[in-house]
Amino acid sequence: MADIDELINELVLANRILAANGVVDAFGHVSVRNPNNPNRYFLSKSRSPELVDREDILEFDLESRIADGRKEPAYHERFIHGGVYEANPEINAVVHSHALDVLPFTLTDVPLRACIHTASQIGEEVPVWDIRDKFGDTGLLVSNVDQGRDLARTMGKNYAALMRGHGFTAAGRNLGEVLKISIYLPQNAKVQKEAMMLGGGKVKFLSAGEIAVRDSYGPGGRDLFRAMAYWAKQAGCEHMLDYKKK
Repeated sequence: MADIDELINELVLANRILAANGVVDAFGHVSVRNPNNPNRYFLSKSRSPELVDREDILEFDLESRIADGRKEPAYHERFIHGGVYEANPEINAVVHSHALDVLPFTLTDVPLRACIHTASQIGEEVPVWDIRDKFGDTGLLVSNVDQGRDLARTMGKNYAALMRGHGFTAAGRNLGEVLKISIYLPQNAKVQKEAMMLGGGKVKFLSAGEIAVRDSYGPGGRDLFRAMAYWAKQAGCEHMLDYKKK
């Protein structure tokens, strides 16, 4: 049986890390699947990620209902998480972000592709989900189970999907992996835009082989602990790291 207490600690730390890196601000969220019950996941109640603490963490079922029936304010877009977990049994952590650097790639026909090695797990091309395609005019928020499932279908087996005029959703096999993807995906978008301006659209992207080699290093890569320690210090949360897991 997994140590749920430690997992909650890691989820709180993940919230703080994403906020410190500007991946989330007042909005956005991160969740983790319950390893002792794959049909449940943990996510904060509706609160800005930088402020999330242990007592804010709730457990949800895959239809994104609070599992114990408590009446707490929940994130409007929690259905993103339920949809991804339901569709992908190998995924154990999900992030939703409104990072500005990705938005041009959600509004044009220019695909976002991996061009920096740290963002290799976004794949050869990141799919774009447009809520209007199936659901017509909405507020662009993923506000029900059907919308969450449709987003998950577009994501497929990719580790990320862009959302038209909205942001992105990232998924990982553990919290460290989804943090790495979420931090470096917007950086990749920024570098790609700058390279396209310099090179007139001729950019050398990572090859399928290069992506495969980097993915063979495992979830998050070979130096994930080093990265986690750095991110935690940036967020002022070094004390939350379990150094016994070096």
